[in-house]
Amino acid sequence: MSNGAVPEPDPTKFTGADAVFLQDFATLSAFGATPGGGVERQAGSPADGEQRAWLSAILRDKGFNVSFDRIGNQFGLLEVNPGAPYVLVGSHLDSQPTAGRYDGAYGVLAAAHAAFSLAAEWRAAGTTPRYNLAVVNWFNEEGARFKPSMMGSSVYTGKMTPEEALATADHGGTTVRQALEATASLGEGTGPTAAYAAEIHIQQGRSMERDGVTIGVVDSNWAANKYQFEVRGEQAHTGSTVIADRRDALLGASMLVVAAREIADHFPGGAVHTSVGQLDVYPNSPVVVPSLVSLLLDLRSADEELLAEADRMFHDRIGRIERTARVEISKTGSHCWPVTPYQPEGVALAEKTAANRGLAYARVKTLAGHDSTNLKDVVPTVMLFVPSAEGISHNEHEYTRDQDIISGLHVLTDVVRSLCLGELDPR
Repeated sequence: MSNGAVPEPDPTKFTGADAVFLQDFATLSAFGATPGGGVERQAGSPADGEQRAWLSAILRDKGFNVSFDRIGNQFGLLEVNPGAPYVLVGSHLDSQPTAGRYDGAYGVLAAAHAAFSLAAEWRAAGTTPRYNLAVVNWFNEEGARFKPSMMGSSVYTGKMTPEEALATADHGGTTVRQALEATASLGEGTGPTAAYAAEIHIQQGRSMERDGVTIGVVDSNWAANKYQFEVRGEQAHTGSTVIADRRDALLGASMLVVAAREIADHFPGGAVHTSVGQLDVYPNSPVVVPSLVSLLLDLRSADEELLAEADRMFHDRIGRIERTARVEISKTGSHCWPVTPYQPEGVALAEKTAANRGLAYARVKTLAGHDSTNLKDVVPTVMLFVPSAEGISHNEHEYTRDQDIISGLHVLTDVVRSLCLGELDPR
């Protein structure tokens, strides 16, 4: 996949609701489409607004009420049991720059189609489920334009205040509030009250494809420490300033990048991941030694003791880098979370559901952050994965086979039905 075009969804190989789902996925993939076969629709961008309007339209067409909360989370509400809380099912539509078409978007559309199927089923049978149903598109999961990531679900779960989130600005100075107003996505209130939550997502790794697993049942997340650093030096002429006199902020930042990778390599078997995904260099002129670099760095592991050791190793390197590069390094922000399990009763439900469908399944852990990692801290939550071809993600060549996304849709539908009927309620 990494060297070829991403195959288009092929609805002709499926029938009924499955074919309609693939047709809708092709339509969704056209919003913010890039020449390389991916998408570019960062949170609050015009493309994000267009896809949100489209989602609202298909939800309303099926009889769902659409609303936005105070941080722009989008809800499609099916109230069949007045006054009862909701099962929230969904993911996110926002993307990284030049991203793949499946990350997040698959989960939102699968949630919508699962809800459509269940609504029709309950109407036909005259069934009133114990809980209402809400399709959700969480705002700014990616954190590409506005930081931190998982912003909408963080506000919903009380981990971040709406005032703090709305005041956050992108690199151009546009605030979250302004971006939401520009895309008609700024609402009021706190959204529907949740009883349970569910999310389906592509794995964004290669283990499921390698092992022949169709459904990944997520039982816990990796811990992560995310930091924002500023490296301060002094501007100088790149030609005439003697090397020994330079205080090169980019040199210091580059040494932090190398230190992060060396620390990852210190731990065998990929037990610790570290990376630097963003550098902002000032003044970014070809003949000026940089005086300021801002960078985002993260460390992740499934083992909190290893993560703590990696964190200590990294911070021990900072003083040495400051002395060697003659710079000052300060931490200006952090966003961290521990290893936490998904509720075992939800894991068991997902395993039973996949088995009933005759699908190969296995327990997996999520290395990436997802909105469900926030939701599971406040309500029982089920997280499902489908395979990613070659493990490619945050890349235009991101791909999951049609049959796998359809199988995932079926399992999600069954899981959500069980949650809405109260199968996990205490007996």
